[in-house]
Amino acid sequence: MNKFKRFHIPSALMLMVIIFWGCERDNFQKLDERNWQITWSDEFNGQAGQLPDASKWTFDLGTGQDGWGNSELQSYTNSTANISLDDEGNLVITAINQGNRFTSARIKTQGLFAQKYGRFEARIKTPYGPGLWPAFWMLGENIETVPWPGCGEIDIMELRGQEPHIIHGTIHGPGYSGGNPITGSYALVNDRFDADFHIYAIEWDKDKIDFFVDDYLYQRIERGDVPGEWVYDQPFFILLNVAVGGNYVGFPTAQTPFPQKMYIDYVRVFREAE
Repeated sequence: MNKFKRFHIPSALMLMVIIFWGCERDNFQKLDERNWQITWSDEFNGQAGQLPDASKWTFDLGTGQDGWGNSELQSYTNSTANISLDDEGNLVITAINQGNRFTSARIKTQGLFAQKYGRFEARIKTPYGPGLWPAFWMLGENIETVPWPGCGEIDIMELRGQEPHIIHGTIHGPGYSGGNPITGSYALVNDRFDADFHIYAIEWDKDKIDFFVDDYLYQRIERGDVPGEWVYDQPFFILLNVAVGGNYVGFPTAQTPFPQKMYIDYVRVFREAE
C-alpha cells in the first residue's frame, strides 16, 4: 500500500500538470471572433515571365549599404531571371549563383500601400540551404524620416536556410534590434517548410502582435513585453525577398544548391470591420 501511495501521488501531480498545460495552451488559441475584411491583395495571376504588378510593388536594387545593413552577399535586381510570375498563380523569387556572384530580388509596397493594424498573411513555399534567408516582413512607413530601428520592423516569417524546419517571427525597435530583437520560433516535426506551401500571418492591434503558422498561434508580443519604445502605432508597408549570406545566416557552402526559389501564392491584408 505504501509503495502504491508513493507512486500514485506523483502520477496524480503529473496528470494535473499535463491537464493545466493543455488548458493553458487551448486558452491561448481561443481568440476573439473578428470580422476581417480584405483591404489589399495580390494573387499573382498572370502569364509566365511577367514582373509583379507595378501598381502594387516597387523594387529595392543593388547591394545597399553594407549589404543591406547585414553584410549580405546578393545584389537585388528587377530581372525576370530573379523575379517573375510562373503562370500557375505564384510569384517566384529566385536566388542565383554565377561564379560566387549572387543575385536575387526584393520587392516592397512602400509608397503604394501601408496599413496600421489588421491581419497580414501570405502563402509561401520557402527555399532552403545554408546561407539562404527568405523573408516576408514589414517596415514602418516613416522610415524615410525615422531611420531603422526607430521606424520599427515586423518579421512575419524569416527562415535560416540551414534550418528548413524552423521559421521565426520577430520585431525590431529602439532598444531591441539587430542581434537583440524580440523573437519566437515555430518548428515542424518530421517536415520542412520548403516541402510545401504554408500560411504565415500576423494579427496586429494597438496592444499586441500575434504570430501564426497555418492559423496556429505560436507567439504573442504585447506592448508591455518590449524593453524600449513600442513603435507599432503607425502604418507599415510589406516586403518580400530572398537574401544570400549575412549576419543572420552566414555564408553559403558547397552544400547550398542554386538556383533556389521562393514561391508566393498570394499576399492578403485585412482590417477588422467596425
